[in-house]
Amino acid sequence: MAVLNRFAGARAPATFYSSMFNYYALWKAFSSSSLSSEVDLKSILLSRSSSSRPDRPMDRNVQWVFLGCPGVGKGTYASRLSSLLGVPHIATGDLVREELSSSGPLASQLAEIVSQGKLVSDEIIFDLLSKRLRASEAKGESGFILDGFPRTIRQAEILEGVTDVDLVVNLKLREEALLAKCLGRRICSECGGNYNITCIEIKDKEGRPELYMAPLLPPPNCASKLITRSDDTEAIVKERLRIYKETSQPVEDFYRRRGKLLEFDLPGGIPESWPKLLQALNLEDLNHNQSAAA
Repeated sequence: MAVLNRFAGARAPATFYSSMFNYYALWKAFSSSSLSSEVDLKSILLSRSSSSRPDRPMDRNVQWVFLGCPGVGKGTYASRLSSLLGVPHIATGDLVREELSSSGPLASQLAEIVSQGKLVSDEIIFDLLSKRLRASEAKGESGFILDGFPRTIRQAEILEGVTDVDLVVNLKLREEALLAKCLGRRICSECGGNYNITCIEIKDKEGRPELYMAPLLPPPNCASKLITRSDDTEAIVKERLRIYKETSQPVEDFYRRRGKLLEFDLPGGIPESWPKLLQALNLEDLNHNQSAAA
C-alpha cells in the first residue's frame, strides 16, 4: 500500500495501449517507404496520434520512465515501485532477453547485436514492446513504469506522441561502481533469481568510506546454480556504457526541458537507496515500515 504524492494518484486509460499499437503500426508501415526524411515521417505520426487520442480522465495510475546506465539498478527499483503502486513494470531489456531465449525469428539477429554491446534498433524494440502492451491490454492493466525505454530522442518523441509521461527518474551511479556491479551479477539457472557477488567499497582520497554496496548473495539452494549473463563481460559492459553516454544526454535534456526529470544519485545499495528514493518521490512504503517495526 502506498501514500501517493503530486506525481501519482492518476489512472492511465486503456486507450493508451490501442493508441500505441496504432502509432507503432503506422510507424512500421512508413519506415520502409520512400519518404524524403524522418522529419516528414515524424510529423505524419504525431498528427495521426494527436488527432485520434481521446481526452483522458484525471483518475489514472502513474506513467513513469526510468533512465540510467546499464547495471545501475533500474529494474530493481522499477520493480519495487511497480509492486508498491500496482502498475506494470515493462523492461525492454527483459523483453530482449526473453526473445533471445526463444526460437523466434528475431533471436539470432538479437544475439549478434547483444554480443557486440550495440543498441537494439527502434524497429525491433517497438516490435517487442507492442507485443508486451497487447498482453497488458488483455489483462486489463493500466499505467506503467517503463525501464530501458526510451533510449533515443526518436523513441522519446514517439512516446510523447501517444501519452503524457508523468515523471522520468534518472538513476545515477559512478562508473567504477557500475562496472563492478555488472561484472558481479549472477542469475540462478533454476529459479531465475538475480544476485550480485561483488562487495563494492569506494573510499575518497583521504581513505574515508564514500560509497558502499553490500553483495546480494543467493540462498544456499541457489548458490551452486549461479550463471553469468553472456553480455556481462568487461569489454561489452564498457562498450554499453560508452554508447549509453552518447545517447542518454539528449534524452535527459528532452525531459529536463519539459520539467519531468528527477535526477537521483544512488547513495549505496538497496538498504540505503530505497528509503531515500521513496523520500525523493514523496512516497511511503507502509508495508516496509510495518515490517521494520514488527
